Amino acid sequence: MAVQDIMPTWVGTTAKQIARGVRRGDVTATQVVADHLDHIARVDADLAAFRTVRGGEAITEAEKVDEQEDLANLPLAGVPVAVKENTPVAGLPTWNGSAAVRTPVAEADHEVVRRLRGAGAVILGVTRMPELGLWGITDDETAVTRNPWDTRRTPGGSSGGAAAAVAAGLVPIAHGNDGLGSIRIPAACCGLVGLKPGRGVVPCQLGADDWFGLTEHGMLTSTVADAAVGFSVLAGRRPEKLVPPQRLRVGVSLRSPVRGVHADAPNRDAVAAAGRLLAGAGHDTVPADPVYPTALGLQGIATWLAAAAADVRAAGLDRRGLQRRSRRHVALGEWAQRRGYVREADRAAWRERSIGFFADHSIDLLLTPALATVPPEADGWSGRSWRANMLTSIRYAPFAAPWNLAGLPALVVPVGRRPDGLPVAVQLIGPPNSELLLLGIAGQFEMQSPWPRHAPTYPRIPTPV
Repeated sequence: MAVQDIMPTWVGTTAKQIARGVRRGDVTATQVVADHLDHIARVDADLAAFRTVRGGEAITEAEKVDEQEDLANLPLAGVPVAVKENTPVAGLPTWNGSAAVRTPVAEADHEVVRRLRGAGAVILGVTRMPELGLWGITDDETAVTRNPWDTRRTPGGSSGGAAAAVAAGLVPIAHGNDGLGSIRIPAACCGLVGLKPGRGVVPCQLGADDWFGLTEHGMLTSTVADAAVGFSVLAGRRPEKLVPPQRLRVGVSLRSPVRGVHADAPNRDAVAAAGRLLAGAGHDTVPADPVYPTALGLQGIATWLAAAAADVRAAGLDRRGLQRRSRRHVALGEWAQRRGYVREADRAAWRERSIGFFADHSIDLLLTPALATVPPEADGWSGRSWRANMLTSIRYAPFAAPWNLAGLPALVVPVGRRPDGLPVAVQLIGPPNSELLLLGIAGQFEMQSPWPRHAPTYPRIPTPV
């Protein structure tokens, strides 16, 4: 092992630990950022989590954090953060998943990036995603992004680079966004906490119209405490201490939203394990299956298609430059819009029905699997057919999309390991404004059954915390 690998480092510490250390003067933001940049340089060639790393610029920003006099008011003081590449960062092009859809250098930060910087975070770079954020697998013609738990597997999508970065300790927390599961699916693949806030809680402002209002910004983290701080910053709130929830009634469902696609044994076992954790924390669980109408699946697919077409139109892109799978997706999206298959009334009806589901079943939250099966292989999906990408994305991750259509908050939390060693997770969904409740339950899971914070193939060395 090289000398640089055994020297003390702040790599592997949590965002809260780093911010506390910087505020107390135990370490400078400059040192924390330098440690993480060194780790990225050693590791990311194997993972391809980052599209662009802001080496010198990040050091300069860290120095400015160190010069501030009000560090006590910065909840993310000196914390290295990555931003998903579809979200404008001043001074960088916005890649959107490939050179074909890259937009010019941004003159200003997106609002969520501005909030992260305002909280003291240092932006290390932007993380990779599939073209236009369309797929549950992250790669393009330049690189295949890999899962740190098993580099033969995908870290998921579309926030795949963000999840790989956190799971390998390249950054303690990473920004992502979620249109049909794009935070929660990678979180499940990589053993992380991933929260999709409810509609309107965090400003979105992406593409033509935020994928018809389905997309939300959030964070991927290795601890619930970091998830809570990240959420508060993005939502423009003061961080609140998580309070263990009082006795709740939680509905449990294994029912799949996609006919013919079911959770495999490890994912069913994960739900059972989560039920035991809930009982151990003093909560009640009851069976409660949502009724997913056939029309909901058709509406979800139509919206998925049409959102890509709308984004391409709004950006003035020539779809002939897109990957083959994306060209087909956009063409079908244009057709779906012409035929009137994308209807706000259908989404509003599902939202009303979903909110009513909690009252109808007298439950506070709903527990479901996070994934249906093992993450797919990481192997050049950008060159495969539209059909292969669609079927693979749907078959391994069918449980997330309904809650974007409903606009409800949803969270993925790890609960163990599959027999093959990969993480396994569950999803928790709540009614509007239940983000802190979801985080509180996740915190109880973490206390009862802590998970490995990083993939074992990227072992952490002792840290000065």
